[in-house]
Amino acid sequence: MGNENSSATPTSGETDFGRKAAMALLAQATVQEMKDFWAHWANKPQVETLRGPETGLVMMRGRIGGGGAPFNLGEATVTRATVRLGNGAVGHAYALGRSSEKVRLAAIFDALWQEPAYRQTVEDTILAPIAQRLNDNLEDRRAETAATKVDFFTMVRGDN
Repeated sequence: MGNENSSATPTSGETDFGRKAAMALLAQATVQEMKDFWAHWANKPQVETLRGPETGLVMMRGRIGGGGAPFNLGEATVTRATVRLGNGAVGHAYALGRSSEKVRLAAIFDALWQEPAYRQTVEDTILAPIAQRLNDNLEDRRAETAATKVDFFTMVRGDN
């Protein structure tokens, strides 16, 4: 999603992700990360697809300077899915783009996260690595930006 200032992303040292943060991190995972997490998940649950994955458009809204009147910026493609696990837990997922496999797996992990028996495992083995990668990417971008910083100064002429 590219949301660098996501309030849903846990800060370093924070262990309770919360569902909003968990869903935000799952939406920002790559397809390959999701495939790898699922491949290494022991005791895969029975999964029933309730909706989708289906792809549609959402209107992106913007504000001039972050505080002006809202305006329609443009449309973005979003994919969503809803699944139910064999134990009855229902998971939902939304993500920018058209990756139906990623969104389906994110919905499965959302459902698993809601189960107290699996929550810590999901946080430690799935959400924490995603959060770490996002943080590393942000630090890399900050370092690249800092490397191009130019400090301007004015010299005072001696004959003033």
